[in-house]
Amino acid sequence: MSGLRVIAGRAGATTATGVAHGLGIEPAPCAVEEFPDGELRPRVGSMIGDDVYVVAPTGPPTSSAVVELLLLLDACRRSGAARVSAVVPYFAYARQDRRGSAGEALGARVIADVLEAAGAQRVLVVDPHTTALEAMFSVPVETVTAVPTLLDAVAGDLATQSVVVAPDLGAAKLAQRVGSRLSIGVAVVRKTRTSGRTVEATEVVGDVADRAVLLVDDMVSTGATLETATRVVLAHGARPDVSVLATHGLFVGDALARLDALPLRRVVVADTVPVTVDRSWISVRSIAPVLAEAISRLHGAVRT
Repeated sequence: MSGLRVIAGRAGATTATGVAHGLGIEPAPCAVEEFPDGELRPRVGSMIGDDVYVVAPTGPPTSSAVVELLLLLDACRRSGAARVSAVVPYFAYARQDRRGSAGEALGARVIADVLEAAGAQRVLVVDPHTTALEAMFSVPVETVTAVPTLLDAVAGDLATQSVVVAPDLGAAKLAQRVGSRLSIGVAVVRKTRTSGRTVEATEVVGDVADRAVLLVDDMVSTGATLETATRVVLAHGARPDVSVLATHGLFVGDALARLDALPLRRVVVADTVPVTVDRSWISVRSIAPVLAEAISRLHGAVRT
């Protein structure tokens, strides 16, 4: 292969620039034209013989972000790239990894199929919602994590008596990892999701009484899960001193209104999607160094 190229989707421009600079290169030229009806037309330069990494999160607005990624992959393939990899910091539809009832689509599998059809020969994702995502693809899937980067932002000023809390059973393994790394206890909230916007929970497994809380999850979407978990741990005697660590900060719907009403010290997220909301308690950490290291390793393996 003649060279390493990093292409930025519009939503991933800042992250892609950081990735490229971490690799000692500049982002390759790319433009995405949007027609009045919303149709997209990307243009890239010659990629003949290159190892190309398209950095494009599929966060809100999800549908156009997914289409943009597909078109960028196809443009690179048709421009002569020797290998095209999709770098998807936030992988939309990963929550649809199984059918809850008859008549539903398997969204994660659909997105995997169309990414491959568009030309993705490898996929690199950050903290996907499900570990089953790799099984949806026939091409290699590399997973990296933002957790150490996020922990660096909170580890130094956690209260002496703190506890890591998983807001649901799905985050329990993540909570165990964080608790082990910080050498503090872990608790789990048991919840039931009643809709895409609301959840119910009344039970906490573990000791949270008179402790500061570090809630950990893979994402903040509408804030419903965090709101419910916070109110439950407070009802069980936790201190009104709550921090949140989550890789993907979507902050959609009425998330900010929900979170504004809670005793939050801070919410730390990665820049896997652009975070445009303005709150003093939101802190954003760059995932670019982690992605650059992974791409360097993958590119080196190809060259050898």
